[in-house]
Amino acid sequence: MTAFRYMLDTNAISEMVRNPDGTLADRVKAAPTDALCTSAIVVSELRYGLRKRGAVSLARRVEAVLGEIAILPYDTPVSFAYAQTRDALERRGQPIGYTDLFIAAHALSLELTLVTANIREFSRVEGLKVENWLEAGP
Repeated sequence: MTAFRYMLDTNAISEMVRNPDGTLADRVKAAPTDALCTSAIVVSELRYGLRKRGAVSLARRVEAVLGEIAILPYDTPVSFAYAQTRDALERRGQPIGYTDLFIAAHALSLELTLVTANIREFSRVEGLKVENWLEAGP
């Protein structure tokens, strides 16, 4: 088991870049550094968005934030969690987007809480712990 407790979703990191003094950024700053991580899937999604937009100054800000967070690789246990989660969601007729499915599987495989504003989508994933740090919290 890893020391990490929280995996930051794409929208959480985007919010930190957009609003470095906001509620989410404050919660990230208050958390122990070794408790936070993100997925290589999230990083891929962020870098794709930056490339598509061609926003050089924004890219520098995103990379600066990413430089402060552990980026976990997609590995074999994630692939098993992905297969199980996708099958369960499709059997219930409640699929979620493929990128979100990969991110959910990554968090599930490591038993991490996913920090996201997309509670509605991720709450469909059985066993996945989710928290919205964009809302004022404890």
